[in-house]
Amino acid sequence: MLKLNVKNETSRLRAVVLGTAESNGPTPKIEDCYDPKSIEHILAGTYPKEADMVKEMEAVAAVFKKYNVTVYRPEVIKDCNQIFSRDIAFVIEDKMIRANILPNREEEVKAIDYIWNQVAEDKRIVLPEACHVEGGDVMLWNDYIFIGTYSGEDYPDIITARTNANAVIAIKELFPNKIVKSFELRKSNTVAKDNALHLDCCFQPIGTDKAIIHKNGFLIEKEYEWLVDFFGKENIFEITKDEMYHMNSNVFSISEDVIISEKTFTRLNTWLRKQGFTVEEVPYAEIAKQEGLLRCSTMPLIRD
Repeated sequence: MLKLNVKNETSRLRAVVLGTAESNGPTPKIEDCYDPKSIEHILAGTYPKEADMVKEMEAVAAVFKKYNVTVYRPEVIKDCNQIFSRDIAFVIEDKMIRANILPNREEEVKAIDYIWNQVAEDKRIVLPEACHVEGGDVMLWNDYIFIGTYSGEDYPDIITARTNANAVIAIKELFPNKIVKSFELRKSNTVAKDNALHLDCCFQPIGTDKAIIHKNGFLIEKEYEWLVDFFGKENIFEITKDEMYHMNSNVFSISEDVIISEKTFTRLNTWLRKQGFTVEEVPYAEIAKQEGLLRCSTMPLIRD
């Protein structure tokens, strides 16, 4: 049996699900895309190639090996994009919650059944159908659960809106001992630079008291200001619109002092090292073209 334990984003990682880029399938048709950034790259002829993405993910697997982290991979489904394991399920404390994701991604969920089945039955949670949520919108921070959401009336038409108010309520009910705070995110089906696909695309806590944040990712300024006050302005690394577009907030913590980051994030990586973090740099720019990066492609199962 897997004894799950995740209470925040940065405690020492012991076991993780890392997605896979194997058998990723051909370049998708524009009408089959879930986000504006993928569409941009299809139109420009720069959509990432499978071999390059496999190489990038292996670089992350090598870092996990270096730190003795147990790595699980999804079972490979032919011609299916299975990179973003954070979307399909997530762990809060000792429970695994199966995400209700876009219906045409159901297959991806089945690919981790062998992990799901190792979790005690009373710790497996399937939310009601009306609750839409993806792991990229759910961020654990000790007593808090931060959730990115979108509650505009046009929610059904916004394919980039992945987590709704029903899911926020359901998570509150599941974890009455936690303070659940939701944040309205800016969404765009058409302009990648105006789209915060998930909360981790514009915000992420790191270390014990710091955070990376992009103001414009938040629809309501007061909610952004709450986070700045919570962490303290001096502990925050503000990223620009371009840096958000390149996914600078989507790094991944192995521990409170070790962070995996993309090697081209020069400004961020320099700041992190100045703050005393060990930065493990990996190439991930091809995967980033699909509007996801390191946090999106990892799903922690056990942290100390």
